[in-house]
Formats: sequence, structure tokens, C-alpha cells
Amino acid sequence: MVWAGWNVIVHANDERRLCRRAEIPDGGVLAVDSVAALEGADLLLTRRGGCVAAFHNVCPHAGHRLDWAPGEFLLRDGVLTCAAHGASFDAFTGSCLGGPCRGEGLRPVALEVLADDAVLLADGDGR
Repeated sequence: MVWAGWNVIVHANDERRLCRRAEIPDGGVLAVDSVAALEGADLLLTRRGGCVAAFHNVCPHAGHRLDWAPGEFLLRDGVLTCAAHGASFDAFTGSCLGGPCRGEGLRPVALEVLADDAVLLADGDGR
């Protein structure tokens, strides 16, 4: 099992800005906590090559965070495993792959990636 992740603080002057694409490890996970633009929600961002995805850092099975310690995730071969009860998810689509999530996927968050590689919440609802 590989433990992957980092924590990033959202810049106070731009509530939509989450990070730069390069801050998300390729094939890994980045935790972004207390996103003000999403009423303090905690997110996890994943990246495969140039593609970035974001999800709420909440397991749909029991409402627990997915990380085993802040910003530290159980991730192997593109499968993200909930540290609380072992539900497993595709790290790039959020789909449930097994365990107690029983078909419930991670809740996605819409993103924009700008030309300068800044990753932001998408305009509009973004939830």
C-alpha cells in the first residue's frame, strides 16, 4: 500500500483557487481542507497525467474522511481505499469498486484548470 498526499491551504484572496496542477502528484492524491467557497468542505484532488479530478473527502458509506491521517491516503494502482471501513474507489472517477459503499461513488466537484496550471473550482455551483 502506498500512502500519498499533501495538504494545501486555500489562498485567502481567491476562494476558488485550490492549487497548481504540479502540486498534485501524478497518480496520487492531494488533500485540500476547509474550502471556503464550498462552505468549509474538505476535498481530495487526483491527477493522472494532465487530467485532474476532485471529490469531497467523505466516504459515502458512513460519512468519514477517506484519509487515515490528515492528507495521507491509502492509494494503490489507482484505487483509493477508505481508512475507516475499507470501501474502495477509482481514484480518477470516484466510482465504488468494492466494500461497503455498494455502488455509491465519491461526490465530484467541478474544476477548471487554467493555462498557468492553476486549479480552481469551476464557476457557478461547483458542488
